Amino acid sequence: MLTKKDLIALNQQFSNGRIINESSLNFILAQTYRSKYWYKTMCLLTRTILIDHIFKDGNKRTAALIIMNYLEMNNRTYNPDKIATTIIKITKENITDIRKIGRLINHVTQ
Repeated sequence: MLTKKDLIALNQQFSNGRIINESSLNFILAQTYRSKYWYKTMCLLTRTILIDHIFKDGNKRTAALIIMNYLEMNNRTYNPDKIATTIIKITKENITDIRKIGRLINHVTQ
């Protein structure tokens, strides 16, 4: 499971790690700490980073790294190009439904 510190470190690979929506991040982290399902946690974090714009900069790239990290931690192979396409689709279409985000992410593993 990724912590707040982990998420900031991921964002710092592209930006300064500055959080601009801390309440949304704290809320979703509290929700994910209670979940025993890694896939749901990954989807919730992805949604929050992309839709709620947690960081000042680098939200899409951070979300892509979150997906890659969770898939790698759970021994899943993925197509990085499909992750980029999925991130753009979620953002452009403002997809907030966790189940739909999960289905989209599932397609990157095939």
